[in-house]
Amino acid sequence: MVVSLVTTVRNKFLEAIRSVQPQGRWKILVVDLHSQKLLNSVLKRFDILEENVTDIQLITNPRDPQPEFEAMYLLMPTSQNVDRVVRDFSNRQQYGAAHLFFIDGLSDELLQRLTSSQAEPYLAACKELFLNIWATEAQTFALNEPGLFFSLYSPPRTEAAYKAARDRLEEDLMFTSKMIANVCITLNEFPYIRYYMPAHHLPLGPLKPNKPAQTQGHSRGQSAAAEAANSRWRTQLARGAEARASEAADTEFVTRLLAFYVQKNLEEHQKLNPDFGKDSARQRGTLLITDRSMDMLSPFIHEFTYQAMANDLLRIENGTKYMYKFQSAVGAYEDKTAVLSDADTVWTEVRHMHMREAIDKLMSDFNKFLVDNAVFKGEGAANLNDMKEMLANLPQYQEQREAFSLHLSMAQDCMAIFEKDKLPLIANVEQCCSTGLNSDGKVPKSLVEEMVPLLDSREVANINKVRIVALYIQYRDGVPDEDRRRLYQHARLTLAEQDAVNALVHMGVRISRGPGDKDRKNRFKQKASNEEEYELSRYKPAIRTLLEDHVNDRLETALFPYVRDAPSSLASTTSLRSPPPQTTSLRSQKPAWHRARPTQQAADNKQRVIVFVAGGMTYSETREVYQLSQSLNKDIFIGSTHVVTPRGFVDDLKVLDLGGAGSKAIPNGLIDRRDGQRPWQVIYDEKYYTQDALPPPRQQAPQPTASRLQQTFSHGSHSSSSHSQSVLHKPIQPSPTPSYSSYSGQPIVEEKKKKKRGLFGF
Repeated sequence: MVVSLVTTVRNKFLEAIRSVQPQGRWKILVVDLHSQKLLNSVLKRFDILEENVTDIQLITNPRDPQPEFEAMYLLMPTSQNVDRVVRDFSNRQQYGAAHLFFIDGLSDELLQRLTSSQAEPYLAACKELFLNIWATEAQTFALNEPGLFFSLYSPPRTEAAYKAARDRLEEDLMFTSKMIANVCITLNEFPYIRYYMPAHHLPLGPLKPNKPAQTQGHSRGQSAAAEAANSRWRTQLARGAEARASEAADTEFVTRLLAFYVQKNLEEHQKLNPDFGKDSARQRGTLLITDRSMDMLSPFIHEFTYQAMANDLLRIENGTKYMYKFQSAVGAYEDKTAVLSDADTVWTEVRHMHMREAIDKLMSDFNKFLVDNAVFKGEGAANLNDMKEMLANLPQYQEQREAFSLHLSMAQDCMAIFEKDKLPLIANVEQCCSTGLNSDGKVPKSLVEEMVPLLDSREVANINKVRIVALYIQYRDGVPDEDRRRLYQHARLTLAEQDAVNALVHMGVRISRGPGDKDRKNRFKQKASNEEEYELSRYKPAIRTLLEDHVNDRLETALFPYVRDAPSSLASTTSLRSPPPQTTSLRSQKPAWHRARPTQQAADNKQRVIVFVAGGMTYSETREVYQLSQSLNKDIFIGSTHVVTPRGFVDDLKVLDLGGAGSKAIPNGLIDRRDGQRPWQVIYDEKYYTQDALPPPRQQAPQPTASRLQQTFSHGSHSSSSHSQSVLHKPIQPSPTPSYSSYSGQPIVEEKKKKKRGLFGF
């Protein structure tokens, strides 16, 4: 069983909270808007308050001083937040002490700002958590940055814009690499790193060479292989700067740049934390960095597994929130909003099943529930309509009713659209285009005859026609311009929809083909499967072949080279590693109270494989990761800049040439920045900038009368004690022993004048 990434992140947050043990037992948690969202993604408010937290406060809001409580600050390490912490203890005492926990690594400059400030005597702890991760499922994570798609692939509009576009891309890749490194640090994994080097197209987006004529004669596969050798660089030095720039541009792929950034981040982290990545019981894992251009078929295909199909056909917000009609016990329908997450056991059991199997499973579980609870006499539900009628008569089983009702509603809606939109016919054409074979395993000879009536039909939605055309062009590895025009004409595509298909060229797809053009070799050709498969689900995403080839040592190093060393070149001692610390020291030379005590983790010795897909991953790819974890006996995780659905992907392609202007992710398009490369802290501060809330307006106090003054003095003596009692909750069971080492002494504020060196005295 793979250790859940959601559970791992959740436990690390809890361990950090539990590590703060003030003498007065109770503490205040101070967060910013982003850290609050990260915390809420894995923990409920009740879970936090149970850890002796008396209040959760936003650092951007005005807060009354509460020196009787110590505070745990859980913040993004921005210059703004550091200034706010300093302000809390400048010329006043906001809390009794400050335990600082930063979500990401804190820069030396900001650390120095803290240590030289008036807040220094009040600082009881300072740690980095490296938990800036959106763990979306047990084996998936995302950056939640759909706008990066345009930064990666939108072509600069003019030659003069290339420099600014590349600077922006490098900033985005630096940010992305930090997030990937956080995942590795959280899992205590220092992996080998491999990256995708496509041989069939030049670098894309801002990395596309300005003068393609200079690079037409180069073989990308040969360049990638040669670059791994030192002799390549000696040769380039001898040939001059112009030749070096031309050949470097030829191999400057997004995946390569990102891989080297991640390697640099992990090496820097290991220098400061020598125990990072050491686990004697587990083989060293591998990080595979690829991008959306590796598989341009998966985003267009209709998938009929439950999660992928539901997110394709239904209006599900961010893959998690779904509104549906819930039938109450009196027969009335109510609007309900459900959250699809790992907490829903019905969802996790059926989400990767084919829809037919998922429906059978739902009905089987429902009938078992009826038997186990002796609710009905006689036969159980025979179909979805029977389930619907029976659910209305189960008012006493509210939780089970809502779970079954949700998935009954989703399954019914999916099947209704499946029939109404002619998806069986559409999906057959899609499968022939994507696999290159029909259901009999032969080359489809009547593909055009089956496709054209669907393109002509007014009953087929245009979004489905765009998907068919995109898949057909890829099946043919490009078509003559006149044929493409005719396809658009048959389908009656709008100009925006034609733009979506034309934009495939920016994703490395050949859409136009001349008479002399030869077929390009597909490195991830569909392989024959021994599994029993559904006729309309024959295509397997390229990521399946990638993972199988990697695990079985069949993955070509020219296609996926290593950043540093390959497993075969390492000594056996590299796998002898010790258990990881749960948090990390700010700097290895800092005092011992910066370091965290290692905690025992559940024994799980499977080798890990982490896949990162820049530019968006599909639900079919996440399903493959879960299934291959079982069949390959590996712990496999997958992450991306964001999750894409077919409709969302087509919408993004429509405005790819416009730099994302008009898109859902960045309606105003990419920012045209001309200020060159900026320091990392400036980039970080801009990304996580938060506005301070305005202080509440002052109300002019009325002139006190004698009677009011008398009431004030009579009640003032016990006001402070009653206030302190009101903030405290009822006693809560004490937390387990903290897994962090922290400074145990209380800051002695009264002796501040006598003190020459504070907690940070070094």
